[in-house]
Amino acid sequence: MTLFERTSRRVELTPAGQVLLDEARKALAAVAAAARRTQRAGRGVPYLALAAKPGGDAGLLPRVLRRYESDPAAVPVELVAAHEDRVSLLQDGRADVALLHTPFDDAGGLETVELRAEPRSALLPPGHRLAQRAILQLSDLRGEPVGRWAGYPDDGGVEVTDLAKLLRVTARGRAIALLPLSVLEGLDHDLVTVPVVDAAPARLLLAWPRGAHSPAISALAGAARVVGGSSDRSPRPVAQQALR
Repeated sequence: MTLFERTSRRVELTPAGQVLLDEARKALAAVAAAARRTQRAGRGVPYLALAAKPGGDAGLLPRVLRRYESDPAAVPVELVAAHEDRVSLLQDGRADVALLHTPFDDAGGLETVELRAEPRSALLPPGHRLAQRAILQLSDLRGEPVGRWAGYPDDGGVEVTDLAKLLRVTARGRAIALLPLSVLEGLDHDLVTVPVVDAAPARLLLAWPRGAHSPAISALAGAARVVGGSSDRSPRPVAQQALR
């Protein structure tokens, strides 16, 4: 099997070589993740490391943890405040479980429990050309700069590190945002939200690596299923709303 193609000027991977390189990287990452989890398991008191973006639980995490703590398999949960990509924290073993948001996070290769799903709205400054519309479609937003969380693929949007910065760049007309309204409730900003009727819904998920079935993770997933099943998932009224 040929892994490299050599010329007098360069060396390149063959398709087979590229596959081997990709698989080797995955294997090394899995070994590193296993080492980190083994180190945590060797501590005097076992615990679960849960990665979450501050304010990114839609108010549901306390309910999940209360339910989880009543399970005999529960161990202490250590919260990891993560502004960066939480999927990478799961993959490299720095976290055992994480709260993710699709379609922003890629949950492929992970096991998940859905806690909440809700439609998304465009967040706009009051003077924006679309701010007076009752509803929007994704095609209406074509060409608009969109706020992009730091650490995610660069799609040409404006990079932001937190919600406060996203609100600032939106208020200044530098970007728009597509967010569920639960993220924006209670915020005091003169911005306008308009439902985007064909945008994929935002889903809040509890996620963990596929095949990781410790009793504690199973207990936390069970608690998430109960809370997710009882949370209000009814769509919000399709109407323009101002945040003041």
